[in-house]
Amino acid sequence: MRTHIYYVNAFTDKFFKGNPATIVKLKKWLDDDLMQKIAAENNLSETAFIAPIEDQLHIRWFTPTTEVDLCGHATLAAAHILFNHEDFEGDQVLFHSKSGILKVYNNFENLTLDFPADSIQEVKKIPELIKLDAQHVVQEMYKGKTDLMFVLNKQQEIEEYLPNIALIRQLNYRGLIITAPGESADFVSRFFGPKTGINEDPVTGSAHTTLTPFWANRLKKNKLTAAQLSKRGGNLTCELKGNRVLIGGTCLTYFKGELFI
Repeated sequence: MRTHIYYVNAFTDKFFKGNPATIVKLKKWLDDDLMQKIAAENNLSETAFIAPIEDQLHIRWFTPTTEVDLCGHATLAAAHILFNHEDFEGDQVLFHSKSGILKVYNNFENLTLDFPADSIQEVKKIPELIKLDAQHVVQEMYKGKTDLMFVLNKQQEIEEYLPNIALIRQLNYRGLIITAPGESADFVSRFFGPKTGINEDPVTGSAHTTLTPFWANRLKKNKLTAAQLSKRGGNLTCELKGNRVLIGGTCLTYFKGELFI
């Protein structure tokens, strides 16, 4: 089998920044084990596979170690290659996925993900969780569908945060989000997901389905700017629209090649 494979930097307008993803375009699904091996070989936080199934475009996401139910940056990257490299017609693409129908809009300046908003619930500051942060005072703790979220006081604490990866790996969650008010953005965050093979994710679109409802309610505004403060860094626009979250950003294609299997 020979097929196109793309390497894309998502949520950035600069090369070597944002979150890298590989996108593999298929005519039909490969065996799960083979897709997992391809993702492990790519060794990026996410490899997205897209395939037309019964006249519908489907998407699946794999980290180097496991398949996940939702990934924002790789979905943004997949739409980017369709709009720019695969002669896709129209200004929106619909992906069918394990998380339902996901839309991506193209306004020719950036792309916008249309994802379901997460429902979050405050959790008590139990000792086992407090051990995850011995440096700062965790103001509040919340849990979403897949992740735990800590709210800290200010951006500097997010920048200085030293994660206890071993303890985070033991959580009954996909990963840990930490967040605080931003200095030049409405809010900032970082995301740690060692359970899925990624100690720190550069820019996590799916985490903003949790972050956006929280900060929209906290700041009393539905349109927000966000920055993820990983080493690579990335910038996003976020909007809470009913039970949906619109997450905007730009992408850059780093290379296009052929996959030989």
